[in-house]
Amino acid sequence: MELFITILVTFFAGMGAGLGTGFAGMSAAAVISPMLITFLHMTPYTAVGIALASDVLASAVSAYTYKKNKNLDVKHGVLMMAMVLIFTIVGSFVSSIVPPRTMGSFTTVMTLLLGIKFILRPVMTTKEQMEAVSRKKQVVGSLICGSMVGFICGFVGAGGGMMMLLILTSVLGYELKTAVGTSVFIMAFTAFTGAVSHFSFGDKPDLLIMALCIVFTFIWARIAAVFANKAKPETLNRAVGIVLTVLGVVILGFRWFAA
Repeated sequence: MELFITILVTFFAGMGAGLGTGFAGMSAAAVISPMLITFLHMTPYTAVGIALASDVLASAVSAYTYKKNKNLDVKHGVLMMAMVLIFTIVGSFVSSIVPPRTMGSFTTVMTLLLGIKFILRPVMTTKEQMEAVSRKKQVVGSLICGSMVGFICGFVGAGGGMMMLLILTSVLGYELKTAVGTSVFIMAFTAFTGAVSHFSFGDKPDLLIMALCIVFTFIWARIAAVFANKAKPETLNRAVGIVLTVLGVVILGFRWFAA
């Protein structure tokens, strides 16, 4: 019975995380962590480590799918990734000196609001409009936005994927598919760095639970990424909005249930 519950929880956790990653570049930690903590009574630190490990392959396969369909901006993505990694460390250091107030629901609320935003105000920027932006503005924007995302992620401890998608579409004017592709490309490296750090300093995770989460997240991320790259902009906006809104509501429910 215990094994059945473990498989059931990890399946739905992986499905939610995979769909969020493949459709919207969302971090798996936002979905997997609260489910493992709530239903499998795992410690938050270990749950986040397993979520980050699940995020690596899911983001990598999603990035590969978006790249294959020419929906990934590697050039500016690398610049942004460097700033994200650097300022995540800076944000973590500042957070250790000046502890912020509890912001456990930050990512969840942001996920919900962003989902509603994509439904009510879809991103209809075309690749032509995106490529018309000057190279200087793209480079400067990538550096500044990467710094902002990294600092917030390090200071708050979450929200990198959602912040990335919001900034790429609303601030840098990215077309939605390219924004998601670039976001998962960056998140694959940040998740790997975070997972290695977590397991280096913390306890060893339950290998069965971690393996199940990785496999289920990988499968659903691949399915979502393939669908997203074939979908029309209107359909993709609606799908992203619905997935994020549902995940936001469900995760808030988990937090309420665990309280």
